Amino acid sequence: MGRERHLRRKLTLRAHGEQVVFVKRKQERIEHVWMKAFLWALYLPPYPDLRVEVSIGAKYKPDVVAMDALRGQPRFWGEAGHVSADKIAHLVQQYPRTHFALGKWATALDPFIDLVADAMDGVSRSAPFDLIRFPDDSAERFLDAKGHITMARDALDSHRLGGGGLTPGSRPRSP
Repeated sequence: MGRERHLRRKLTLRAHGEQVVFVKRKQERIEHVWMKAFLWALYLPPYPDLRVEVSIGAKYKPDVVAMDALRGQPRFWGEAGHVSADKIAHLVQQYPRTHFALGKWATALDPFIDLVADAMDGVSRSAPFDLIRFPDDSAERFLDAKGHITMARDALDSHRLGGGGLTPGSRPRSP
């Protein structure tokens, strides 16, 4: 696995009749690339114009994004892996009508549920913030040898804050 981090390569992945080339950068972990791909695949049906790693001319660059051309604002913003509390706070305040999703690799969601809930406290938002845990074996489970991603939302541990409650397959926070 140590060498995996240092290799640069391109992965052509497919979902829902679409395909995207994901570039694994030299020091990027392959799990980060997979999380971006899985977020893209999960949210492609409701956001068919999803794009990966494109600048939107803002302070931060999303891993996965769908833009609202009329408002010039993101409709959906996906982040994979580490995201600072400051960045989350900025995003939920700056984009109150943007649906956010944060993917984590084989990590408990509870600390991040609290982090996002704190960031959203007192902010008037009309869109949800999803947290999704990708299990350690996600690549083996959801990605075939030809690069097709097939995954069901209910196969993942997830939690939705704001914008209509929990997502299907999500589990409420432990007391």
